[in-house]
Amino acid sequence: MDRLFLDEFRLVLCLMSRFGYTAVSISGLFNFAGLKVEPGPVWDSRGVGAIGMHPGQSGIKGWRLPIFISATAKLIFEALPCRCAARRWDGTLKRGKVKLHQEIEQELRSKSSQQVAIIGGSASGFFTASLLARAGCSVQVLERSEQLDPTPRTLIVTSHMRTLLGEVGERAVVNEIRNFELFTDGRSAHVPLDRPDLIIERSQLIRGLAEQAQAAGAKISFGNRFTSVQSDGAGLRVGIERMQGGHAEELHADVVVGADGALSRVAQEAGWPRQPTVPLVQAIVRVPADMRPDTVRVWFVPDDTPYFYWLIPESPERAVLGLIGEDGQETRRCLERFMEKRGFTSLGFQGARIPVYDRWTPVERRMGAGRVFLVGDAAGQVKVTTVGGIVTGFRGAIGVSEAIMNDGESRELRSLRRELDLHLFIRKTIHQFKQADYSRLVDLMNASTRRSLSQYTRDEAANVLWHIALSQPRLLLLGLRGLLSGGSILPKNRG
Repeated sequence: MDRLFLDEFRLVLCLMSRFGYTAVSISGLFNFAGLKVEPGPVWDSRGVGAIGMHPGQSGIKGWRLPIFISATAKLIFEALPCRCAARRWDGTLKRGKVKLHQEIEQELRSKSSQQVAIIGGSASGFFTASLLARAGCSVQVLERSEQLDPTPRTLIVTSHMRTLLGEVGERAVVNEIRNFELFTDGRSAHVPLDRPDLIIERSQLIRGLAEQAQAAGAKISFGNRFTSVQSDGAGLRVGIERMQGGHAEELHADVVVGADGALSRVAQEAGWPRQPTVPLVQAIVRVPADMRPDTVRVWFVPDDTPYFYWLIPESPERAVLGLIGEDGQETRRCLERFMEKRGFTSLGFQGARIPVYDRWTPVERRMGAGRVFLVGDAAGQVKVTTVGGIVTGFRGAIGVSEAIMNDGESRELRSLRRELDLHLFIRKTIHQFKQADYSRLVDLMNASTRRSLSQYTRDEAANVLWHIALSQPRLLLLGLRGLLSGGSILPKNRG
């Protein structure tokens, strides 16, 4: 054990006490990247918020010692995949009044005894199940299908997914993207990525998350169609209909989590308003001979869509060519015209309806003594700039798990709301762009601007905005003009 680190750890605790934080019974033996440390490093839900740094004598640079608030500590510490494995947990860090060890254990036991019903075997639903099961909750996932057979779909996510999921996410990766090529009206721009984007296969990801949830102790029950949720005085009464036989049953739960997609039945039953959605359509095609398999191509064609077309390679041979539109049939026709014009032949089609984030949806509603939550697409936790919701849905799962275990409080949800609101601001600035505006946008992408886009991912909107504003102020004027042009980002057909 590094004596210098122990001294530094004591200094960290002294600094914490100076700012009102009190360590209570911290002990344990941890293994972090092969280095045994006592007491060990503890990570919060995002691996950020450092209060101390190791000098790096073991070759580990800049790992963090974040703080926790009461019950959230045990939840995140035990649930999230990370490089430190605790042999035992025996304490917490809390700001303000010191709690006795017995009080802390009693609080954790009472929160961990909750019965949680998660409706929908989605990626965010299974991740929520895994988090809560590892925290000690009794978790049951109710899935409508008779077996785990998720619809295949090729998706692109940022490297942040690796941070959140670890090995279970890695198994779903089928390709890595290191370059973006942007096209509009004969103009182009090339953006290399410092951290590669990941191409994942949705069905593989969901299967891996389901296995992880079951290994954590969650029960998955297939062939159950959710029908209702009502207060029963002591909690919630969950109505389901068996797909085989059609007979109705009722289950008791303290908490219900709606993870049943953009057209959530849980949201409808619990009184949330219906959210707008847009169609996603993509065709499986062969990779063009002049295209590298580590490169994504994006076309801005505002006459067809206020979003964009994409060509995403999932292997050296196959790619998906798609777009987001506003009307399903017209979106399909636009895609077919685009393919014909550029010589693509479809090997098959994939599609979905994606929620449009136009404001933050509060994720919790009280029903008597019970609580109902929404997560992922059901809560509209989607970046409206790109209409991508995998990473934000996982962050929503962390936030909902924190809220369930911590009396409604969640730092992750507050952070996620800020991120999604920034994406909404960006979408509003470009949603009414015409062809001339996109041409001007590409023309203004100087070397410094492209460097900023290389350094920061789509899940770091604040950093992207700040550095682009510094590197190319004229982009701000272009965006301001788009913002002042008015108009709604909601589809005309709000199906």
